[in-house]
Amino acid sequence: MKFNYDIYYGTFLRRPNRFIAYVDLNGEEVICHVPNTGRLGELLLPGAQVMLSYHSSPTRKTQYELRMVMKNSSWISIDSQLPNTLAHEAITTDNIEELQGYSELRKEVTYQNSRFDLQLLGEETCFVEVKGVTLERDGWCYFPDAPTERGRKHIDELIHAVKEGYRAALLFIIQIEDVRGFSPNKITDPAFADKVIQAHENGVEILAYNCRVSPQEVTILGKIPIIL
Repeated sequence: MKFNYDIYYGTFLRRPNRFIAYVDLNGEEVICHVPNTGRLGELLLPGAQVMLSYHSSPTRKTQYELRMVMKNSSWISIDSQLPNTLAHEAITTDNIEELQGYSELRKEVTYQNSRFDLQLLGEETCFVEVKGVTLERDGWCYFPDAPTERGRKHIDELIHAVKEGYRAALLFIIQIEDVRGFSPNKITDPAFADKVIQAHENGVEILAYNCRVSPQEVTILGKIPIIL
């Protein structure tokens, strides 16, 4: 996905709550919206280089959006809305090999008591739940970076869908390029990690793809190893 917004570079200062951050932009302290409610504790460190997008809409509370953070000389996208768009783009262009061959793709489809990110229609129906990953340690990525009851609920619904005869996939989009593999975060949310294993044992497909990340564009790159 190529971006068409105005880009600015700054230095991260502080994050007083989940939704906003303060950034030094050419000597001026500006307030930014943070499009990710995760902890991001290993990324949003004082002095980190960040990339912002500028939006002049009068309906916005902040004119800047904090899009990326530099870590170890590489950009990491922190936009939690972007993975759904990336997944949609990659599936429609047949860049996710496990999810090829469907004639129709729908977004935000209600099933039971949840809303799945994607529904693929063809000879069979496949529900896809997408999770964006930003947490990396020593080249290995993990999800989540904070406990997620909502994430566990989505997995329960995926398991139910498989038992009802549908196909279901849990797709982790790693918004980082240089990574070796992915695992559920057993330390931060052991219940979620256990739920992913349960899903795998019940026929839910667990997929992980990393991304090529630059300030101008983010695209899904390829499948990476998974250790549950």
